[in-house]
Amino acid sequence: MGSPLTKVSGVRWGELRDATGAGAGGVPSLLSRIAHGDEDTARTAVEELGDALCALGFVVGEATAPAVPFLLELAGSPQVACTAELLELLESICRTEQWHSAAASARNRAHAADHRRQTGWEAAARAAVHAGRSVVEGLASSVRPEEAAPARKLLRAMDESPPFR
Repeated sequence: MGSPLTKVSGVRWGELRDATGAGAGGVPSLLSRIAHGDEDTARTAVEELGDALCALGFVVGEATAPAVPFLLELAGSPQVACTAELLELLESICRTEQWHSAAASARNRAHAADHRRQTGWEAAARAAVHAGRSVVEGLASSVRPEEAAPARKLLRAMDESPPFR
């Protein structure tokens, strides 16, 4: 396997906002800490990345979808120590529908259009998780239960939360 995260510099992170509304320029550093840090460093980085990409466990931002392929890449990398945590973050991202719910409740109101961008972020993030299904299926068949169980849970979430239309 090649060096992880070789394409991370191709994303214009500085122009994106995270799920909290802050700039997403710190995302590459957090991804790198997951890829190259020791177990404690990697786990802390996953927690920080979770706050940035899926705030409160149910709100995604503009930077979430571009980050998902890297989360999947890291989850599938044997040298990464926190695969379960990455899979749990991906499950949270897959299940988000906060913006779609807000837009639906605002339907026929003046601020329904205000949620159009955010529902796009949510749809793109969920689609990105679904695009990595083969990685998750591979992890679900792992002989390591600490990887297989969260991967199977993510597969169930993907089945229960199909891409938005």
